Amino acid sequence: MKSLKLIVAFTLLFLLTGCEENEENTITHGSLTINFSHYWDAEKITSADFNATTYTNESNNILTISQLRYLISNITLHKPDGSSIELLDHYLVNLEGLSSNTSITISGTAIDTYSSLSFTFGFNETDNVENYIDLNSASWNWPEMLGGGYHFMQFEGKYGATGTENPFAYHMGTARVSTGVFESNHFDVSLEGFSTNENTTIEIKMNLEQWFENPNTWDLNTYNTNLMSDYNAQKMMQQNGASVFSLGEIN
Repeated sequence: MKSLKLIVAFTLLFLLTGCEENEENTITHGSLTINFSHYWDAEKITSADFNATTYTNESNNILTISQLRYLISNITLHKPDGSSIELLDHYLVNLEGLSSNTSITISGTAIDTYSSLSFTFGFNETDNVENYIDLNSASWNWPEMLGGGYHFMQFEGKYGATGTENPFAYHMGTARVSTGVFESNHFDVSLEGFSTNENTTIEIKMNLEQWFENPNTWDLNTYNTNLMSDYNAQKMMQQNGASVFSLGEIN
């Protein structure tokens, strides 16, 4: 009988120890990489296309791209139970050859199923009055006379027939209503959910074509440069931004 009791005791001890070891070895957090990719409709755009590849917008403007930088903030994962995890307060995406910043890796992200990922394009009113050293060094400030704070986007290039191209500077930020009167011009983006593992990579796609066509058809012959102080142009940019982003591949 004593032998049987000893066997049972050792068996229970083994099972409990095994459970504890399994619990200790269970991986609950991993790394999440967010890659920002850029398209003209279904055509992938890289910095190698700058000043070389031509695109045609809804107004039949033929254009080339020379620069693309934009700011996103409050990057947040949302769970089905309503809770959320803020991953990063802001990130300046810069598509520019070897100096490109188009990828973020965040370690220690809980392995889970998320209902959505959200972020703000630009800064909201509260964040846009903060002082960010990294953005200052990137010459990202928005003029005080136009409301101050920071740019939301710098999208530049040329349009028109070869040899007679004109510049365009699709710069977005706070909207100036009138002298001393300003209106916040950011917008919020919410993308569909996904599940994560130890090393998850997601793609956030920007379709540049949408900046020129939905819901406002954009004619570069009318809106090309000096747009930062143009209230109507700034609000059109904000409205067109609603359909620019989508969730791409998840690995």
